[in-house]
Amino acid sequence: MARCTRAGVGPGLIVRRAGVLVAVLVTALFAASARPAHASRFLRIGIYDEAQTLYGPVDVTFPLLQQLHVQEIRLNLYWGGKYGVASRRPAHATNPADPAYDWALYDRTVEYAAQSGIHVLFSIFGTPTWANGGRAATVAPTQASDLRNFALAAATRYGGSYLDAEGKTIPAVKEWLAWNEPNNPVFLTPQYKRAGKKWVIASATAYAKICTAVFNGVHASMTANERVACGGTAPRGNNNPNSSRPSVSPLAFLRAVKKAGLKNFDAWAHHPYYAGPSDQPTTRPVTAKGAPATAVTLGNISDLIRTVTQLYGNKRIWITEYGYQTNPPDKIFGVSYAKQAAYLTQAYGIAKKNPRIDMMLWFLLRDDPNPNGWQSGLITTRGAKKPAFKAFQKLLP
Repeated sequence: MARCTRAGVGPGLIVRRAGVLVAVLVTALFAASARPAHASRFLRIGIYDEAQTLYGPVDVTFPLLQQLHVQEIRLNLYWGGKYGVASRRPAHATNPADPAYDWALYDRTVEYAAQSGIHVLFSIFGTPTWANGGRAATVAPTQASDLRNFALAAATRYGGSYLDAEGKTIPAVKEWLAWNEPNNPVFLTPQYKRAGKKWVIASATAYAKICTAVFNGVHASMTANERVACGGTAPRGNNNPNSSRPSVSPLAFLRAVKKAGLKNFDAWAHHPYYAGPSDQPTTRPVTAKGAPATAVTLGNISDLIRTVTQLYGNKRIWITEYGYQTNPPDKIFGVSYAKQAAYLTQAYGIAKKNPRIDMMLWFLLRDDPNPNGWQSGLITTRGAKKPAFKAFQKLLP
């Protein structure tokens, strides 16, 4: 459900030789695969609203986040597109100081977050036109190595020891997510392709390469305690390549990326949104009699965890988007202010009791001013705090 400044060349860690890069990659992959899946034993709570934390009024936003006791914020780290770091091909792609890179917007948020004691989760998203033949940012890169090199440059810059152009250490970012809702055509296209007489899930094939590239690139920085999540899947899909808007259900997508060769990640992320205003956080998806659910909401998150375990073992689970819209202003999908607050408390209680879930992020801080956008904020567009604001505050002492 995501909505959607050149830094000068400065000192820092630069990987210079191909041989060194290969050795770093091999060592990092071995270390990452050896990392135990039970590394985190607590639920980290937070907010995903980059309109407020990235290109919005961050000086106003972060005091509010502190009032809420937010521990983590998520924002897209755009590789390409309007807010893209790499509008042109870098000559030295693994070097964060390459003049083709523009990190200023992201440096600002990372600095504000560090000053506020808040962790950052970067979702690397969006392909530059130079990396996919001039197509949309939602089309995967032609060469996965371009994405891997960018991920390495990003993880190096935000490794916690990199110096900016003024000699100041840039704060660390330790949590990463590859893309956003790759089973949703809004964020990754195409979802299906013809292979002879059959349809194949093209998004899963592309995403296996995307997440492998991000995982390899981030861990190649050799920064301690980095974690890379794959998935970030939308809660439902129609599994119909002949529909007007083909998409893939989250469990089918998970099985498809396994078949496509995805092997390594530290956590699987998902967005278990409700289907309608009558749904509570415990409501399971409606299915035909006797048929297994294809959607994954919070009410049947155990189905997702079971499938992840079957395919990949005891991986951690991150809920990187969740929320309830309110009525007002959304008269179709919104619930009352009181129900939003109650459902927020209930949902976080469900997550906290689940030993596999490490993170849960609420979407949004403030309602979208666009009436067609999402209205799940803890604050109205005019800045009034909904009851859910206080409910969120009470999640942590």
